[in-house]
Amino acid sequence: MLEKVFHLSQNKTNIKTEVLAGFTTFMTMAYILIVNPGILGKTGMPVQAVFAATALASFIGTLIMALVANYPFGMAPGMGLNALFTYTICITMHFSWQTALAASFIEGIIFLLLNVFKVRQFIIDSVPQTLKYAISIGIGFFITFIGLQDAGIIVKSDGTLVTLANLKTPSVLLALIGVLLIAVLYNRGVKGSFIIGMIVIYVIGIIFGVAKAPAGILGAPPSVAPVFLKFDFSHAMTYKIIPVILSMLFVDIFDSIGTLIGLASKAGYLDKNGNVKNADKVLTADAVGSTLGACLGTSTPVAFVESASGIAEGGRTGLTGIVIAILFLLSIFFSPLLTAIPSFATGPVLIVLGAVMMEPIAKVDFSDFTEAFPVFITLILILLTYSITDGLAFGFVSYVVIKLFSGKVKEIPVALYVISFLFIIMFAIQ
Repeated sequence: MLEKVFHLSQNKTNIKTEVLAGFTTFMTMAYILIVNPGILGKTGMPVQAVFAATALASFIGTLIMALVANYPFGMAPGMGLNALFTYTICITMHFSWQTALAASFIEGIIFLLLNVFKVRQFIIDSVPQTLKYAISIGIGFFITFIGLQDAGIIVKSDGTLVTLANLKTPSVLLALIGVLLIAVLYNRGVKGSFIIGMIVIYVIGIIFGVAKAPAGILGAPPSVAPVFLKFDFSHAMTYKIIPVILSMLFVDIFDSIGTLIGLASKAGYLDKNGNVKNADKVLTADAVGSTLGACLGTSTPVAFVESASGIAEGGRTGLTGIVIAILFLLSIFFSPLLTAIPSFATGPVLIVLGAVMMEPIAKVDFSDFTEAFPVFITLILILLTYSITDGLAFGFVSYVVIKLFSGKVKEIPVALYVISFLFIIMFAIQ
């Protein structure tokens, strides 16, 4: 049956290899079960319910990807999109988490429709590669900044807004050790480096009395009811939310496409022209998973780049995804342990993840100021405005303006004029 469904021999793999690959990918992704509830919990969402929603969204999204596309990709709420959800929509713009969930659902529906009518590729082609890099790099900076605050390494200062914390504070010291530990493990290619680092720092924290031991390891699955279908469409249908939905759409589109191409290349799923085989099925599965995530009560799920670890172990089919999905489902029973890990242990994960997302910066042509400046302004303003939307807005508008007045009009796609105009309108009506 497995051969018939997943075409194992055709993809030059076997059950043992696929199961091992599934375990490997899950270990590299499992940190999201701890980090995502911590981030979304800052909006006022109940952490236990978000934990359950994260696990279920990852289970369902990965299952759909495995069965529809037969690809070995794990799906889970995306880093960057959860930051946009919490820090931009809820904290900066003061929308409720119910409104943010409704915005995520609307974005998921638009995402799905763009797939159905094959518009997504047009949008992707309309945005210059430089700005695509800026989105990934900017989110990396943002995630790192959040991680530094969560870990207590960076604190508020009346004189300089932010400053370095007292490094003699035990929790801060443990967080710094955690950053170095995870970075070393990740660099050495240790599978599950993020979650291993978190657990080690948490255990050390318990030993030295900095953290509390969990009430237990196993427990009854927490209810998802407090966040399930808790949409507030009344505020999500106002004009102020449009730029946010647009930003979510951009981040979702470029993140999913970049991840898809990178993983498909590693798995040998690119055709002679460099196109992803069965791309329509993969993107449709991705879009459906995104929409269901909002219904369950979490930020948008995406295909995780950490799936590359399972591919490196030989995973080539949806059977790898089935294993990942089952492990996410089983993780619900470990909520007492996974939700007890403190922020000084999870913060280091965000810091290292931010560094991992810096890779595209080497591809930016800094010798061309018309390319470099929009990237720079995107990065610095995502960081300092605490808003991915504001950073993208300044980046897109500055790209059009500087190219236009530098005599490089031909390098500006027509669609970019429209996108930039919408961002200008956003600032005008705020």
